Amino acid sequence: MIVANLRRRPVRSLISIVAVAMEVVLILMIVGLVNGMINDHRARVSGIGADVIIRAGNGSMFAELSGNTLPVKLAPVFAAVPGVEAVAPVAYAVINGTEAIGGIDPASFRAVSGGFHFLAGSMFQPGGHEVIVDDAKADGGHLHVGGELMLFGQPFRITGIFEHGMGSRVFLDLPVLEQLSAAPGKVATFYVKTAPGVPQDRVVAALQKLAPAETVQPISQYLSLFTAAGVSPALPIFQAVMVAVAVAIGFLVIFLSLYTTVLERTREIGILKSLGASRGYIVKIILRESELLAVLGVAAGSLVAWGLWHLLSHLFPTLPIEFTWEWIGFAAAIALASSAVGALYPAFKAAGQDAISALAYE
Repeated sequence: MIVANLRRRPVRSLISIVAVAMEVVLILMIVGLVNGMINDHRARVSGIGADVIIRAGNGSMFAELSGNTLPVKLAPVFAAVPGVEAVAPVAYAVINGTEAIGGIDPASFRAVSGGFHFLAGSMFQPGGHEVIVDDAKADGGHLHVGGELMLFGQPFRITGIFEHGMGSRVFLDLPVLEQLSAAPGKVATFYVKTAPGVPQDRVVAALQKLAPAETVQPISQYLSLFTAAGVSPALPIFQAVMVAVAVAIGFLVIFLSLYTTVLERTREIGILKSLGASRGYIVKIILRESELLAVLGVAAGSLVAWGLWHLLSHLFPTLPIEFTWEWIGFAAAIALASSAVGALYPAFKAAGQDAISALAYE
């Protein structure tokens, strides 16, 4: 009976399914994009392999956005602290509004991180207009070893493509970046590798004494800041608002669809009640219709979101979007719940109809 009722009004049923699918797609894509960007940045910082990070005390939690304000000459001072094994100064320049280019000293960066895993080519030569890029950047820009990458309005030769997950997606020689970013002798952060067996808090305290105005943190503590609330207090609010908008779409469409369905089927409901159907039976039919619409909408929305995720990942390899079973379940639960709530009033309205009046309804 439930399936027949939905098939009897295919356009209305299809609109309801599309509305629920839109609800699911909005939730998965918005949450997936926000979480993907945060977790991608956390993973790339973690991939450097440092134990301690030193960054500007009054800067952004994103070292790339803080500017190059720390004197690079502090690197040997930090390296002399007992328990410090290696120090890698890194400068950053943001281009195109969002992309951070890293400037490194290959030897010190290798000492902290263990070095790059090159998929093609090798490290750039010091002092030259050469860069290395990660595989995501290379795939997205159709770049190859020996090709050119335009940075700061100048061509840079690509000498190597490395596996992603090592901080920035593009690296060049530190002195070259210092000159191009008009901040000679300055870097944005120091990554520190501690010696095995040395208490990390002791090293952090010693480094903090040498740079009292800067932020010195164990890398684990720094990475724990990368949550939606940690990045910006407004970000969880934005996510909640967008989820609420998606829920409202599904709720209203299901409500209007079933409400008009109940009005159109007043006589049918009267026949059911005259044959002995209880209030609970009528409510159950309406709610099951809404849940069937919601299930079909969740399935369609999940497939569309999965397709969009694959399409965007192919078109924009550097755009991180998370698509997880956890959030699929969360979106499905929200869609099912909003559909059930949207169907409650139509269901109780149908169950409360008088059988004689309903039979006389034209």
